[in-house]
Amino acid sequence: MSRYADFREFYPYYLSEHSNRMCRRLHFIGSSLVLLVLVSAVLSGDLRWLWLAPVAGYGFAWVGHFAFEKNRPATFKQPLYSLIGDWVMYWQMLRGKVRF
Repeated sequence: MSRYADFREFYPYYLSEHSNRMCRRLHFIGSSLVLLVLVSAVLSGDLRWLWLAPVAGYGFAWVGHFAFEKNRPATFKQPLYSLIGDWVMYWQMLRGKVRF
């Protein structure tokens, strides 16, 4: 049973788990690489690129959490909400709503 009724309730917690600027930057780099991998797979028609998407996304994010944030990624407890949170935070960083 989730301790959050919905994503709107979860997202403030998600942001609190990303208070370290370097962690957020690594998330942004990883998410950008995920987009690059997806575009590469589509444009090349070679779906073998897709195995790199979770490596890039989770790899950078987890380094940010373990090395800089000093916490466990929320993915371990709330995988779906965390995935959504990654992309909401990414979009908010692009728009200047969350600091790099």
